[in-house]
Amino acid sequence: MSKNMLIDAAHAEETRVVVVDGTRVEEFDFESANRKQLRGNIYLAKVTRVEPSLQAAFIEYGGNRHGFLAFNEIHPDYYQIPVADREALMREEAEEEDDHHEPKARRGAPSSEPSEDGDDEEHEAVSEDDDDVMEEEVARRRRRLMRKYKIQEVIRRRQIMLVQVVKEERGNKGAALTTYLSLAGRYGVLMPNTARGGGISRKIETATDRRRLKGIVQSLDVPQGMGLIVRTAGAKRTKAEIKRDYEYLSRAWSNIRDTTLHSIAPALIYEEEDLVKRAIRDLYDKDIDGIWVEGEGGYREARDFMRMLMPSQAKKVLPYRDPTPLFVAHKIEDHLSQIYSPIAPLRSGGYLVINQT
Repeated sequence: MSKNMLIDAAHAEETRVVVVDGTRVEEFDFESANRKQLRGNIYLAKVTRVEPSLQAAFIEYGGNRHGFLAFNEIHPDYYQIPVADREALMREEAEEEDDHHEPKARRGAPSSEPSEDGDDEEHEAVSEDDDDVMEEEVARRRRRLMRKYKIQEVIRRRQIMLVQVVKEERGNKGAALTTYLSLAGRYGVLMPNTARGGGISRKIETATDRRRLKGIVQSLDVPQGMGLIVRTAGAKRTKAEIKRDYEYLSRAWSNIRDTTLHSIAPALIYEEEDLVKRAIRDLYDKDIDGIWVEGEGGYREARDFMRMLMPSQAKKVLPYRDPTPLFVAHKIEDHLSQIYSPIAPLRSGGYLVINQT
């Protein structure tokens, strides 16, 4: 049975992606032009209100409504405190992190450039199953910071910050934001302002893989004040592959800094990859025999992105030009309609009925 990625990009208003193993749909995602995801996007934004009762700030970043930034998601670089106090706080944070020999992925943050001049697997900037954002670490940071400061003592209205969306707007709630930024690549997640030098996704469990990858990360000389996490997709990758991915992320961060310096808040600084690129970045593996793309624009985008990310695999990106639509030809539409049915059949012969409450 062959395993393929099928990308339906024939219509500008909606793109759909499936990974199909024989007749079984393993992955499905879609993106519509009028509801593009915000998650992973980075904005230069402005504090509109500091709310002491919530220990949070409301942020104007350019979305439909103001975003929500919890105090523990604000990097100390942004604290309006004397430089000596900030340096002491950063030293203490770095020492605490060093005490935890096993790095846990945090969503990185901007280094101090944005604040002066104007977040482990899937943060997807990052995808969820690789986000090693650990509850206890978040709680620890909150406790430590709350012990020293209150948000109203260190954050001011109209203050400018570089923020990243970690949760979409939903209902009447604004997007959840962080100043700990993270940029996801194929094999790594770069955290431009998390002081930890490097880490390995906790899902990579083999001791030999972990040792080898730690050596590779150390050899990359990630600058002080930045962190790199190797994602599970990087488990068996060579040093050259991980290095190329890291260099791609470093260039992206450089571009973000340059754009930030020439922008006026609120402004979109970095847009998370669209679905075609995210699918190749996050879902593609070497077990996939081919990536069939319907729609000329989508095909060129997929081919060019694969050439940049994994040049040796670019020949697997193929244009689909038959008159019968791609998903119809592979009998995918029936599978997708079952996804939306409230009745889920079980192999035993029973079934579940799932309704929204």
